[in-house]
Amino acid sequence: MIRVMLADDHSIVRAGLYRIIEESDEMEVVAEAENGMEALEKVRQSDVDVAVIDISMPGVDGLEVAERMCSEFEGRVPVIMLTMHEEDQYVIRAIEAGAMGYLTKRSAPEKLVEAIREVYNGGRYFSARAAEALALRVARGDQAKSPLDSLSTRELQVLRRLAMGHTNREIAAAYSISVKTVDTYRLRLLKKLNLRNNADVSRFAIQNKLIEA
Repeated sequence: MIRVMLADDHSIVRAGLYRIIEESDEMEVVAEAENGMEALEKVRQSDVDVAVIDISMPGVDGLEVAERMCSEFEGRVPVIMLTMHEEDQYVIRAIEAGAMGYLTKRSAPEKLVEAIREVYNGGRYFSARAAEALALRVARGDQAKSPLDSLSTRELQVLRRLAMGHTNREIAAAYSISVKTVDTYRLRLLKKLNLRNNADVSRFAIQNKLIEA
């Protein structure tokens, strides 16, 4: 039996994923988490084979959870990133963080079961859209790069939260960093992207499909 941990801050989403997994004869959900820190604790406390993690969780987000898990457990607990984001920027970041799978929440239910089975057996699994984005990225090389490639993962995280209207203090609390550090990240990303203020950040994020309008 494949033991799965689910991490998503939306209880309704978790409930849906739970049913999909439990309906499989070869899998069971042994732990659930609603934020990144809880996800890390649950994996430490439970006997987990595969972790299914949402990217956009409060506090420590999915990318950081994947990176920490990959380092702490040395790849023994493969991570599948589950997200609303289909853009290649997130696929690349997820792979860099150590994720072995990448699925969007729009994927058919059976795809999640396939993904869990594949990474459990040592493989990788990417949705068709994610695989296409990766293929185009490789084929185009430098031509496929976007301004977002100049940002660190933390700068990208701060950019998204600023675009959603979060204050520096709220962002600092979410990532357990100082307000001054958030301001430093903000100034860096403004300079790298040639933006002037938070309104520009919001427009840029919408244009690049980092958030929904």
